Formats: sequence, C-alpha cells, structure tokens
Amino acid sequence: MKALLLAGGLGTRLRPLTENLPKPMALVGNKPWLEHLIVHLKQQGIGDFVLAVKHYADVIKKRLGDGSSLGVRIEYAIEEDLLGTAGAIKNAEDLLSDRFLVVNSDIIHEISIIPLLEFHRNHNGLVTIGLTEVEDPSQYGVVELDMSGRILRFVEKPNKHEAPSRFINAGIYVMEKEALQWIPKHKEVSIERETFPLLIEKNIGVYGKTINGYWMDMGTKNRYRQLHWDLLDGKFTLPLKEKEQGKGIWLGRNTEIGPGVLLVPPVLIGDEVHIGERSVIGPYAVIGDHCELGRHVRCSETIMWDKCKVHDSTQLNNCIFGYGLEVGSRHILHEAVMNRAVGVIQG
Repeated sequence: MKALLLAGGLGTRLRPLTENLPKPMALVGNKPWLEHLIVHLKQQGIGDFVLAVKHYADVIKKRLGDGSSLGVRIEYAIEEDLLGTAGAIKNAEDLLSDRFLVVNSDIIHEISIIPLLEFHRNHNGLVTIGLTEVEDPSQYGVVELDMSGRILRFVEKPNKHEAPSRFINAGIYVMEKEALQWIPKHKEVSIERETFPLLIEKNIGVYGKTINGYWMDMGTKNRYRQLHWDLLDGKFTLPLKEKEQGKGIWLGRNTEIGPGVLLVPPVLIGDEVHIGERSVIGPYAVIGDHCELGRHVRCSETIMWDKCKVHDSTQLNNCIFGYGLEVGSRHILHEAVMNRAVGVIQG
C-alpha cells in the first residue's frame, strides 16, 4: 500500500517563515517535518510514497530525492495549478495503489495507523477518515456518526453547544481508488467540503475512526510554538539527532558551550552551534544547526532555524527565526517572527 502525502499548500498563516518553502518543510525539532513524517510511516511498514507538490517543489525534491536516503521510494505528483485537497489526490491517481493512505503533511501527529487500516478492512465503504477529539469543535468541520462508525454528515464550524460531536477530521484517510471516480479531473476540489459530502449523499460509505496519540495542526505561529514546547515537555516524541545530556537538555554534535553559560531546561540545541560566554539559554529554546550566539545573550521561548547569528548582549523572548538570520547587537526582541530574506519583524 502506498501513502500519498499532500505537501502542496501555501502555508500562508506561517508566513514569513514559509515565504520560500512549503509548509511541511518547516523545521520541527531541527529537522523538516515532512522527513519526520516519512520516517514515522516507514516504521509502520509503509515504504512507497507519492508526494503531491506544487509550491517550491524543488525544495522538497532536493532534500528527499527518490527517498533512498531514508530507505523508502518516493514519486512526485506535481500540480500545475491549485487543485485543492481532492484535486491533488485525483492528480496523483495514476501513481496510487488500489488502496492507499492519504496524509495532510502539515498536520503534526504521533499515531499508529494500524488500527485505522484494520477498521477500514472490516467495513465495505470506500473511505475511512481518521478522527481526533477536540475540546472546542467550533473552529473545525465536525462529524456526526452512527453506532457502526458510518459518517452521516459534516457540520462546518458549528456553535460549540450545537455540535453533533467533538470529533473532527484529522487529515488522515484510508481510501479505495474506486472513490476517485467522483472527483473531476483538472479542477480545484475540496475533499472536506465537496467530495466527502458527495460520497455520503450517495451512500457509498464514508466511515470514521478515532485515532489515539498526539495531533496538532501547525498552521499558525502559536500552534507552531506550542508543538515545540510539547516536544520539549515530552508530550510527544520524535527521533531527535541531538543527545540528552541532562534532564531536559539536548545537545548536538560538535556544539561549543562557552564559560559561564547557563542552560535552563528544557532546551534543544543542534549540531555545530557556538554559544558565547555568560549567555542564558532557555527555558524553551530550540536552536538549529550551525548557529552562532554571542556573549551575554538571553534566549527563551524562542525557535531558531539553522545558520542564524545572534550578536552579543541580544535578548530574545517568544521569537521564531527562519534560516540564516542575523540579529544585531543589543537588540531586545519579544514575540517576533522573522524571515531570513527580508528580516521583517511580525508579532
């Protein structure tokens, strides 16, 4: 069985971080999330992948290639025009197996797909949607199910007290290729708002199965920060290349910590990082590979991608930095999100 990873979205809510790369390539724990996702699915027995790509597809291809570096096989379905979630699946039809897994690649999760596959095999429908339970469903498309797990309807962004359930589409599906006949070619189509309701209306069989484990849509800057704090707190786990050197302190290879530096856990510091004397790093700091932090730097609740440079005496709190950013001397930045290309600060 193949896995189709939807990786063609614009990622507008994470701009300027995603100004020059696809959202699934945003770093999570100092590695592109898309790479983590492929490794996670490989560990569950999936070795064949199709990546649906559009924006900055070359960034993904350059990093992942044919998948051999990860021990998997990767093919690409390239969208010439925006096709939506269902249109992207239809565009990849010729590359897919008769039964396949679909994953929205900007969803962060740590789940087992085996129960989802087993549930799908045991009913006669064409689609199984992975569902996750949320406290407040009013910002999502909520499902109503019968006792067998068949989905009766979707209710888009209902009033909190009128929602038929607290279960929402988790962006993970098992599909039979037969279902794709209901998606038109070369047209922008939403699977959530158009295809699934159509299949339900025609009584073809759309089922839902709750998934267990960590789930987070990283589509906003606040959620992007929160998933990193959850990672540092151990609420979900990733195979980090950094080694834990003490409780809540992860350090990469060839990293130099100057005299008098205080690391306040939890912190994650990548490979070949240099931190100058008497700096205070943490709590909740994620520093990418090949970064250079000067003397007397204070850095807390901040995520910093690779190859950033922070000058002496700079104070950083609640910031996110893209690749290769340089922050000048004696700056105090609070709640900043900065793009490597233009250095614009946004709250």
